[in-house]
Amino acid sequence: MASTSKARPLARLLLLSSAVVLVACSKPAPAPEPVRSVKVLTVGASSFHSGREFAGEVRPRIESRLGFRVAGKIVRRQAELGQRVRPGQLLAQLDAQDYRLSADAARAQVAAAQTNRDLAAADFKRYAALRDQNFISGAELERRDSALKAAQAQLEQAQAQLAAQSNQARYTDLVADVAGVITAIEAEPGQVVSAGSPVVRIAQDGPRDVVFSVPEDRVAAIRPGSPVEVRVWAGGTLQGKVREVAASADPVTRTYPVKVGLEGQEQPPLGATAYVTPQALSLAGSQVIKLPTSALRQEGQSTAVWVLDKATMTVRSQPVQIATADGNEAVVAGGLQPGTLVVSAGVHVLQPGQKVRIYEEKTSTAGASGQPSAVPPGGVRPVATK
Repeated sequence: MASTSKARPLARLLLLSSAVVLVACSKPAPAPEPVRSVKVLTVGASSFHSGREFAGEVRPRIESRLGFRVAGKIVRRQAELGQRVRPGQLLAQLDAQDYRLSADAARAQVAAAQTNRDLAAADFKRYAALRDQNFISGAELERRDSALKAAQAQLEQAQAQLAAQSNQARYTDLVADVAGVITAIEAEPGQVVSAGSPVVRIAQDGPRDVVFSVPEDRVAAIRPGSPVEVRVWAGGTLQGKVREVAASADPVTRTYPVKVGLEGQEQPPLGATAYVTPQALSLAGSQVIKLPTSALRQEGQSTAVWVLDKATMTVRSQPVQIATADGNEAVVAGGLQPGTLVVSAGVHVLQPGQKVRIYEEKTSTAGASGQPSAVPPGGVRPVATK
């Protein structure tokens, strides 16, 4: 009995030691997640400020591709890229030796035909005198008259051939027929070209166009004659009107080219970059829902925002559809209603269902009544965490 009574305190001591060891080895309980302070904005409709802007290029209204009217080998090219030319200025030359020989042959044929005509005219004159003296019949005089007319026709034919051959020789010189600027060189000396093959390209002086492309879903809204605002990259804004809308889409880009005629005396330089804002596609002044880009986050393949439930002071994820951008803000096409509270920044530190509280600026924490000031509609406030 005495040994049993002594064993009981020892067992109790061992049991207490085991409990202490178990408590020391167990993991500490995780600290509760802090309630984050967030800044929110109230979703509301506001005016759209930006318009639909397209990038374009300044091009000449008329651009001519000049080529020789005869075939041959180019022996000289006087035109250079970017050179300003005037009407009648020599641009390039072909080897004209064969054409000069053909002109010489035609000239010899004219001389022969003229000799035959003169001989026929002398015969007719002589036979006319004999007919007056009744030495020959009238039929013989008519034959001499016919021979004279045939010789005259042969002379005229030879003269026409000489003129044609002379023109062929002159066509070996390529001259500018308008004033403008050389925008492209498409053949070089030593190259054999066929008649009509482009050699140089000239942008004619005069009115210029701005050419831009619009997608298929917007081309129906653009009509010839509608006003357009053109902003040149180098500076300055010009007014223009739609002059031409392509009837078919570009086979590569699947967009529709649109030409805008510029008004006024001031014309931008060729090839300059221009930004075109068609008034027919302008959304300026319309009421839309806009959010700062800091409020947006990527959730899989969609865009989402954190929406604050003021009753429970928790956040939930809300997918939204973004239509376009207006400056530094995104225009929301769907997913939000006016009056919704949305976290405006720091969205990467929040979790669904997380408890939050609205952050208040120290300078405007409370009004006269001691209550927090209301969040202004459309106000942009970044998330602040503690």
